[in-house]
Amino acid sequence: MTVLDLLTERVPVGHLNRITSSLSDVDPYGLDLHLALSVCYELHYRGFSGVDPEWEWNAGLLHLRGRLEQVFLTALRQDVVVGADETAEAEMARLSIEPTTGTGPTHHLRTNGTWEQLQEYFVHRSLYHLKEGDPHAWAIPRLTGQAKASFVAVEFDEFGGGRAAQLHQQLFTDLLAAMDLDFGYLGYLNHAVAESLIPVNLMSMFGLHRALRGATIGHFAATEITSSPGSRRMAQALQRLDAPDAAVRFYLEHVEADAVHEQVVRTDVVGDLVRREPSLETDVVFGMRAFEFVEDRLADHLMDCWSAGRTSLRRPLS
Repeated sequence: MTVLDLLTERVPVGHLNRITSSLSDVDPYGLDLHLALSVCYELHYRGFSGVDPEWEWNAGLLHLRGRLEQVFLTALRQDVVVGADETAEAEMARLSIEPTTGTGPTHHLRTNGTWEQLQEYFVHRSLYHLKEGDPHAWAIPRLTGQAKASFVAVEFDEFGGGRAAQLHQQLFTDLLAAMDLDFGYLGYLNHAVAESLIPVNLMSMFGLHRALRGATIGHFAATEITSSPGSRRMAQALQRLDAPDAAVRFYLEHVEADAVHEQVVRTDVVGDLVRREPSLETDVVFGMRAFEFVEDRLADHLMDCWSAGRTSLRRPLS
């Protein structure tokens, strides 16, 4: 609550005053930490109505955010292990292989999911998809050469190829509207559980730190490599339940686009980056595995809740 209470105030004149908050027993994957981080990060995106924009660069708040990040990153480094001799190419090859007997939310939604479970899934994903492309874009000024050129080419597609109506963020807005859901930016922040905040916080943390640029590119690669099969299952789930075309369209766009993006990312983004900066290869693999780790946590949460016949959200949809 420290962060939420602060943002109701004006930025103090004493710009360097530290903000005290005990983190000795905080859960690195818990709601308190990740809601605080999410609010801190949002100051670098669109901010909040009524919140003094000067909080974005307040040294005291940045110091507190750094302590929160350290708790989170330390836990990730312990739980996501990467050997010194492991390669990005081998990791991408592993990610590109779909298991023959898949499980998880998109498999469930394709065959047995209900309309209400689809809506819950979109609520969780709205935290990212309404800012899709933005967290990874922090990497652009930190890349050079072919990696930069190809990364921007993929992001250009994420941002609609210069057409506002084709922005992936807009396509997801259209999906929410078609599914009778709140399509306002961060409209479901108060419904979010820790497991749905963590994937967005992960890419924000990676993106905002130049030292983690390798992890950002690894995360970006994992996102593109795994997107197309999951998007196909989601399109099939929506079609099975006769969802509006605007909802199906979002996922059909990702089936086509991300299959192409995967090849570009593997060769021209990751490949070029590790050739130029081989010292980053371990971090690239870490970014891929961290992506998988937090996505698996969210998937387990969804399936545990749905199997038990209860909502996966912090508060049910009205």
